Amino acid sequence: MNAMDEQSEERTRGMAGDKLAGRVALVTGGSRGIGAAICRSLASQGASVAAGYSGNRERAEQFLREFEEDSSSGGRATVHQGNVSRPEDCQRVVQEVLDAHGRLDILVNNAGITIDKMAMKMSVQDWNTVLAVNLSGSFYMAQPALQHMVERGTGRIIFVSSVIGETGNIGQANYAASKAGILGLTKTLAKEAAFILARAGKLTDDGVGITVNTVTPGFVATEMLESVPEKVLDKIRSQIPVGRLCRPEEIARVVHFLAADASAYITGQVWGVNGGMDM
Repeated sequence: MNAMDEQSEERTRGMAGDKLAGRVALVTGGSRGIGAAICRSLASQGASVAAGYSGNRERAEQFLREFEEDSSSGGRATVHQGNVSRPEDCQRVVQEVLDAHGRLDILVNNAGITIDKMAMKMSVQDWNTVLAVNLSGSFYMAQPALQHMVERGTGRIIFVSSVIGETGNIGQANYAASKAGILGLTKTLAKEAAFILARAGKLTDDGVGITVNTVTPGFVATEMLESVPEKVLDKIRSQIPVGRLCRPEEIARVVHFLAADASAYITGQVWGVNGGMDM
């Protein structure tokens, strides 16, 4: 665990509760960075978590050990390997979670990649690879999860997009397009989930229902930024009205808020957590 993860874990421990007791959450890209902070935050509210990862088995096992050693975690944790750009992997992982935990209440689509180049120099492969993981992968994971949630009549789907999907950014045409696409996907799935529940007679005044929302982080202090030169970080901070980078647990706090039963009236919405970069 690096210094940023340790600080994030300490802050998360201070927010323990039982809003999600008995719930099961699947978090893609859940073994590190923002995803790991989300797992810890959901667990601090009583949820059991299934952390998805792409290929770093060692890091996933380390996450599992740290989770099991953390006395503030309310539920248990499992890890699941899969490539979100492959629909068969997504279907398998969702089924693994159902087999391991018996249910799936919360899906957090957090996995994402970048391949940054100016648009005129970006290859077709650069474009397709980022769209396949960030946008198609979000749909591939949501589809089997939503099918299970519709059967039960309850569920939460939360996408992690980016402020770049709202503002654009030089050298990130593929990333910006993929993250902007998630906004449209969010609103469509939110409408479809409500429509299907209404048609099935499962919408009630006091029900938990199924909601679909998106969180759009700004620049977040994770290990991805640890190698960025200080001068570059200073320039980034100068563009953020609050004058600092986002902490992973600040994203996680919004996610666990949206995941709670009491957030049943919030759906199809985009929650910016970016220090004022887009206002």
